Amino acid sequence: MGICSTKSTTAIGDASRSNGKAVDNINDFTIRTNDFISEKKGRFRDFYSFGPQLGTGGFGEVRKCSNKQTGAIRAVKIIRKDTLDAKEKIRFFMEIDIMRQLDHPNIVRLFEVFQDEKRFYLVTELCTGGELFDEITKRSHFSEQDAASLIKQVLSAVAYCHSKNICHRDLKPENILLDSNKQSNSIKVIDFGASQKFDPSKKMNQIYGTAYYIAPEILKSDYNEKCDVWSIGVILFILLSGRPPFGGENDKEILDSVKQGVFSFSGKEWQDISQDAKDLIKAMLTFDPNQRITAENALNHPWIKKQVHEQIDLQSTLSALSNLRTFRVEQKMQQAAISFIVSQLASKDEMMELQKAFKALDKNSDGKLSREELVEGYRLILGDLAEEEVDRILKAADTDGSGEIDYSEWIVATTDKKRLLTDEKLQVAFKVFDKDGGGSISSSEIKETLGVGRNIDERVWNEIVKEVDPNGDGEISFDEFKLMMTKLLEVEIKPIEV
Repeated sequence: MGICSTKSTTAIGDASRSNGKAVDNINDFTIRTNDFISEKKGRFRDFYSFGPQLGTGGFGEVRKCSNKQTGAIRAVKIIRKDTLDAKEKIRFFMEIDIMRQLDHPNIVRLFEVFQDEKRFYLVTELCTGGELFDEITKRSHFSEQDAASLIKQVLSAVAYCHSKNICHRDLKPENILLDSNKQSNSIKVIDFGASQKFDPSKKMNQIYGTAYYIAPEILKSDYNEKCDVWSIGVILFILLSGRPPFGGENDKEILDSVKQGVFSFSGKEWQDISQDAKDLIKAMLTFDPNQRITAENALNHPWIKKQVHEQIDLQSTLSALSNLRTFRVEQKMQQAAISFIVSQLASKDEMMELQKAFKALDKNSDGKLSREELVEGYRLILGDLAEEEVDRILKAADTDGSGEIDYSEWIVATTDKKRLLTDEKLQVAFKVFDKDGGGSISSSEIKETLGVGRNIDERVWNEIVKEVDPNGDGEISFDEFKLMMTKLLEVEIKPIEV
């Protein structure tokens, strides 16, 4: 029932990295985990083995795959180039560029991109729980508590996107995956093929969406990011009742119903649903987008707050806070290597407990940890020393200088380094920078890895090498690389007792 299913702007890695401002001081050079999401050279089959098919569509297929070098299990979206016209190819590259900018526990993570003569390959994290659509079909309807847990995660992801001026434009149960088939109910928002970077002072006008879930103002080609909130309201209506608010026998009838925007809570399925739940649906399905609730405000709605109580695993949270407190990165190359290892090589199991701790500390569910949220967490164990300690931690772990700890920064800083820094993973990380396979890393190879689309003075690349090149030969050997990484295990602050 898609109104439009084209894919999403510009070349991989350019738009989200370059700000036109030259960096000529190593202290001003920032490293982010998305620096490693780029187009890889070489054939996909040389790096990955194909697994079973997970889904198909007009674009191609999605398959399970495993990295031949690391054994990491991923999903790969395979897109046939002959299915995309010139405009769709531009949108496809926009989709990649947008996904590179997203760093949230409820948004699917993009790892790398390949292409050959006939196909594009997008490698993402694997979610094994299936589509929310299938879960709705199985359950018929959800309890208010389960529905609120799912909707809060979707709202968190969407509020985060909106804060970065990104509108999804095609939210529906098929584009929400359950992270696993366990009873965790953790979800991931996927498919940013219709997404758009927007200017808050201007309206969007392209028609994208799917009949049941599309907002009426999109059909008038005059809308803003609140169209996503309407779609979430439709999803919540379906979760609680088992049926859509705007129905019809075909797309035309459904769209006619959407244009009217009239729905009701009649029917016995609504008799036991709380007034708070109905009030939130009304707020999200308000016909006038100027009066419609924002995703951020919906997160603070009384129904969400009453129904969802994040379960804090004190042991895991304190362990994560202890690792964050002892996190030290002294060199840029060290920071780059640990960022690569954590973002690309850490297993889902290794990250799961850290994700739970992050969400427990993220009180406003905006996908970032503010200074105030960190102070609240540390005050439980450090008392009056919490504020001073958090200020020190922010200097060490807030690598992009935003004043907050992003999700990836949290994972990098709180991961158990002793478990992560194995010889095997260090070898893989070293080879990422050793582009020519010569057994050492030069400043030009670091530039090739981290400098795409960035205006960095040559002196900065040379300084990065000098920091970890004790013999002064202008290159980093594997022994020097390994010595650099083992320094991350030298803890100066006594860990928190847990």
